[in-house]
Amino acid sequence: MQTPVTIFLDHEGVAYRLLPHQQPAKTIEEAARERGVDPRHMVKSILLRDMSGFHVLACVPGLAQVDPTKVRAMFGCRRMTCADARDVEKVTGLVIGTVAPIGLKQPLPVIFDHSITRLQRVNISSGDRMAGIELDTEDLLLLCDPLFADICR
Repeated sequence: MQTPVTIFLDHEGVAYRLLPHQQPAKTIEEAARERGVDPRHMVKSILLRDMSGFHVLACVPGLAQVDPTKVRAMFGCRRMTCADARDVEKVTGLVIGTVAPIGLKQPLPVIFDHSITRLQRVNISSGDRMAGIELDTEDLLLLCDPLFADICR
């Protein structure tokens, strides 16, 4: 199975493990169950948007929630909210629920919560609702070159 993220990882020569689903996942809990992984090892990627149209991808552990106020403060934005489904697809090239911090349609600022760095391996979306990807955290960090901050609620 090829997905936008596997194509990117193959091009970069990065080792990963594809975790196919039996059915599409709509939540982190469903995705973890389908992949047979701990949801705490998953990285959730949330596209945020300010009033001017500036976008940033915030990445937090699977069971955590991003705090847009903390992300907004990092960039000096007046207001920042989660992007709507149409905006997510337009900016990332992927639909909500399949966004990963790599293999995006266009470069974006990426912010990781510090807690992700404590994990040796992480599980991310593949760009397809029918599979996830497991890879070394170090490889993911090298590929996205994110900013780090405390961005969880």
